[in-house]
Amino acid sequence: MSPVRKWGAGPYSVAVIHGGPGAPGEMASVARELSAVKGVLEPFQTETTLEGQVRELRSVLVGDGMGPLTLVGFSWGALLSWMVAARYPELVGKLILVGCPPFEEQYAASITKTRLGRLSPENRVEAERLLAQLEKTDADGKEGDKNALLKRLGSLLARADSYAPQTPEDKSFYCQYGVFKGVWDEACDLRHKKMLLYMARTITCPVIAIHGDYDPHPAEGVNIPLTRELKNFRFVLLKKCGHRPWIERNAAEEFYRLLVQEI
Repeated sequence: MSPVRKWGAGPYSVAVIHGGPGAPGEMASVARELSAVKGVLEPFQTETTLEGQVRELRSVLVGDGMGPLTLVGFSWGALLSWMVAARYPELVGKLILVGCPPFEEQYAASITKTRLGRLSPENRVEAERLLAQLEKTDADGKEGDKNALLKRLGSLLARADSYAPQTPEDKSFYCQYGVFKGVWDEACDLRHKKMLLYMARTITCPVIAIHGDYDPHPAEGVNIPLTRELKNFRFVLLKKCGHRPWIERNAAEEFYRLLVQEI
């Protein structure tokens, strides 16, 4: 896989950063839409460590982008963009966090419970089984098997994450369990130690968070800490909107209007 896909004509001053970790390609529709306005980079993260992903994204931004760039990070990609903006402030002119996970531990505990509670009994049982299988040691299953398990789990949880989706699930991207496991464990540790929020001290660009009111990731877990820590921060809550605003019937138009305005 190439480390980046380019949309529209250069120069490339915007980059959309996918979630997961390990779900390359899920931001393709957003990149396509924004490419009518600006040249857009869609980097793919493949490294299995947090440090590796930070350096991998920096390499793409430096090699293919015209900085300082606007980073549109979704879910895990929002946190990765945050880390890159903190480490390399000269590369990032604006940070847009979409469906960002919480920055403090107290807000994270309810996410899985909320998601499972929204599923039908049958889907809940399947999701719990998949979670248990993924938590087994790598010796218990092949990497390819776990990629398939993670993709199926993601498909189930996407139902719980959405309020009123107007577009079908995008099956064009693939899940990478090794990337997910290696990176997310490190990120959770940073959150637990409060280091994630500490990075706000070195972020110099404007930060905008766009969040759905139906997103199982609590909006307060982004709005409250970042309002406290950042001088140039704005929070936008989209009504009747789940985790992925661009697929939502009631919010997609407003979401894209906001993005085009900000880039």
